[in-house]
Amino acid sequence: MYPCSNAELVAAVSAAGGIGVVQPLSMIYVYGQDLRDGLRLIRRTTDKPIGMNVLIERSSNFYLERMRRYVDIAIEEACASSSRRWASALVVDRVAPAGGIVYHDVTERKWAEKGLAGGVHGLIAVNNRAGGHAGPRSAEALYEELAVLGVPVVCAGGIGDETGFVAALRMGYAGTQLGTRFIATNECGAHDDYKQAIVRATEADIVLTERVTGVPLSVIRTPYVERIGTKTGPIARWMLRGRRTKHWMRTIYASVRRGSSSAPR
Repeated sequence: MYPCSNAELVAAVSAAGGIGVVQPLSMIYVYGQDLRDGLRLIRRTTDKPIGMNVLIERSSNFYLERMRRYVDIAIEEACASSSRRWASALVVDRVAPAGGIVYHDVTERKWAEKGLAGGVHGLIAVNNRAGGHAGPRSAEALYEELAVLGVPVVCAGGIGDETGFVAALRMGYAGTQLGTRFIATNECGAHDDYKQAIVRATEADIVLTERVTGVPLSVIRTPYVERIGTKTGPIARWMLRGRRTKHWMRTIYASVRRGSSSAPR
């Protein structure tokens, strides 16, 4: 949950009975904490299970090696793991021998099969109501697609209260993953303006845009989002399909966002 997963929030979630999940890039680059120090801070607060979100990007050796270091630190500090994109032997071979568990974020069956081929223990089914990056399928449709694979499936998206939690379990999900619901809390380090925007927003205020990372992302509809639109153009779409060019396109999007946020108003 970049950039909202600070150590205090992770610790509070685990202490309350959930599994708080560390986002290492958030901890290091947003909150300025060394990863090992941050994990130890959480451990001083609670001895309950915690996890770490691992984003494996095969097309970049820099990101790959950095995430390998993060995984090794997490194992030494006794984290579980939640892996996104390519949860193959790169993560499983490190985590499983140490007694850790790896769940793989998926939006459809083909990604689930890739993760299972790499040895993951379960799946996090990201549906079309997810905050952040969302999938194309409803919670019901995605469960039907994944349930036959024989591993626990966790529902991610559209759950913010007890009713939604119970509904997911009745569908057959083994559990749920929540993110946005925890942003507007005292423990979260996000800016208060952002927290208030989330509290004020309704589901009708949320749109999916491809103009931030190149893949559908749930955001609050704002004048800025209205101005830039929600669909990528043909050149951007072509670049985002390429193994190397997608990084250039994402850099362009990031530069545009930084320029917009610093421009005089």
